[in-house]
Amino acid sequence: MDTMRDRFAPVVSRLLDEDPRVAVVLAEIGLADFAEARRRHPDRVINVGIREQLLVGAGAGLALTGLRPVVHTFASFLVERPFEQIKLDLGHQDVGAVLVSAAASFDWPAGGYTHMSPGDVALLDTLDGWTVHVPGHPDEAETLLRHAVAADDDKVYVRLSTQSNDRALPVDGTRFHTVREGRAGVVVAVGPLLDPVLDATEGLDVTVLYAATVRPFDAVTLRHATEAASPDVVLVEPYLAGTSVSTVNDALVDLPHRVLGLGVGRRELRRYGLVEEHVAAHGLDARSLRERIDGFLGVRVRA
Repeated sequence: MDTMRDRFAPVVSRLLDEDPRVAVVLAEIGLADFAEARRRHPDRVINVGIREQLLVGAGAGLALTGLRPVVHTFASFLVERPFEQIKLDLGHQDVGAVLVSAAASFDWPAGGYTHMSPGDVALLDTLDGWTVHVPGHPDEAETLLRHAVAADDDKVYVRLSTQSNDRALPVDGTRFHTVREGRAGVVVAVGPLLDPVLDATEGLDVTVLYAATVRPFDAVTLRHATEAASPDVVLVEPYLAGTSVSTVNDALVDLPHRVLGLGVGRRELRRYGLVEEHVAAHGLDARSLRERIDGFLGVRVRA
């Protein structure tokens, strides 16, 4: 199966052909994938070199002219390094862009901590008005990329990962998807962590919600699920643990409830290792998730 990032250039290249408002801004990363599109649209495929602050600033400048810029590089270089430009050039100037990242939290361990970004979504949460898509399958990534580009002048972040679920679910860029229904609690699985969550909760009497879009947060579906089950919620996110705990609390503010936020820990793992080893070290493998979910909810096995 191809990866989410394998879909990125072909999808956006087609969008360049279809929509004269679309432009692509790159900082060397991914440039070769747009070679043909650059020949067809030399004025709308722009490489700024290894200058990530300029990457975002150029995207904002294009947005000010009425274009819909798609800005791409690794997550750590797209969100963390040029954060001031995201805050000011896009936010303060009130213009939109589609930021599309690669490498997620630790998709390329050999790149070291400079190429890891578990805090990207939490960092964007300090700003107003961002839509955040976290697809869990290449088909979902394609759908959500199209949603993002079509979203007029909205500020949208699309978080691509090499980690993937086995099958795509229908995503609409808005609502959570109910995968299982149970009575002992609600588990919200985000993006590529759905498969481990399903393995971890096999046979347990819990509701499993799937989130491929986390901002805005689908409070309506979550409330509906907690009304039919226990109002205790476990969040399983592929980035910094606890990132969405406050959004769950806001959604359930008038209900007595408990929340457990699982995700990537704050402690830096200083050995490269493999993606699977990082997953296990952060307790995001199916076995660890089952222990943590069961320990929090005290879940009984379905009869």
